[in-house]
Amino acid sequence: MTNTFSKTRTERIHELVMTALAPTHMLLTDESAQHRGHKGVAELKKSLMQENDSHEHIAHDLLETHLALEISSVALNGLSRVMQHQRIYELVADEFKTGLHSFRIKVM
Repeated sequence: MTNTFSKTRTERIHELVMTALAPTHMLLTDESAQHRGHKGVAELKKSLMQENDSHEHIAHDLLETHLALEISSVALNGLSRVMQHQRIYELVADEFKTGLHSFRIKVM
């Protein structure tokens, strides 16, 4: 079994989206540097460190807290904007449990 935490958050999300949605266009951007000073990031780090016995992935994942996805995919065609976003959020739901704070989506 592959340890998914040996990959960065961005790599894991990229793989999930590519596998599930086979996009014709995908740009995944890390916007975390714009949010480093926010109080919530420090509180999140403290909370995650207390809750998790395995800290190997936490330090790196906390560097990737705010991501943006720009995507085009036939799998999203015909869905309302809300349903498109729900489909994508379902794919990355586990990442919110390990420190992802914001995931901005633009479906093209």
